[in-house]
Amino acid sequence: MNDRTSAPPPALAVRDVTVRFAGLTALDTVSFTVAPGSVHALIGPNGAGKSTCFNVLSGLCRPAAGRVLLGDTELTGRPPHRIAALGVARTFQNIVTTAGTVADNLMLGRHALSRAGFTASALGLPRARREQREHLARAREIAELVGLGAHFDAPVALLSYGDRKRVELARALCLEPRVLLLDEPVAGMNGAERARTAEVVGTVREQLGLSVVLVEHDMGLVMRLADEVTVLDFGRPIAHGTPDEVRRHPEVLRAYLGTGADEEDAA
Repeated sequence: MNDRTSAPPPALAVRDVTVRFAGLTALDTVSFTVAPGSVHALIGPNGAGKSTCFNVLSGLCRPAAGRVLLGDTELTGRPPHRIAALGVARTFQNIVTTAGTVADNLMLGRHALSRAGFTASALGLPRARREQREHLARAREIAELVGLGAHFDAPVALLSYGDRKRVELARALCLEPRVLLLDEPVAGMNGAERARTAEVVGTVREQLGLSVVLVEHDMGLVMRLADEVTVLDFGRPIAHGTPDEVRRHPEVLRAYLGTGADEEDAA
């Protein structure tokens, strides 16, 4: 029903983005590029500016300076629903689901893709009913993809914590995004749930061909999934590269462990 994922996603480019809140600089000339079809992790200590960066990418926060581009399309300053319509979907740190079944929640994600119109839907016209069936079938496919097929008609309130987090992931996928922003997707999960979610993220990237931007404190998951990593500290980018390059970077060691560059200077 939507050919957005039939072609490779465009690159997501963040260029010299600066965000200030009441004189406090939350992001300081941050730049990075998410290569098409890659997993790009954004990491850093608490307060580093990761969530602020996600809010800029999804339109919840307007930067004081800098630009965000999806291919040649300017995202900077657009409202969240316009950015979502252009193919950028996100999840949140805290679970955000509605009452009802898994199917009900996933169909909310399909709403933005509806073409039947309010009148046709309200009157139950044949084209509206046909579109509704097609959307429901696609939502079921996505539920199967993330491991929720058996729970499709179950109330979300009865699901485990890990399954409810995957409902939010599936709802974002129902927008047929080209870029998926995952904000701490395994936060609060046990080991088994973390492993399952990591597997799902890898499967989603491979089968849907989308790009993923990942904010996560689980460094094991980041090192396993990410193609590239950007590290923020106090709103500034301090390192960028492959997971192996980043975890050996002296500035990263200092930011996370208080070791690295200081010892080298002392030597």
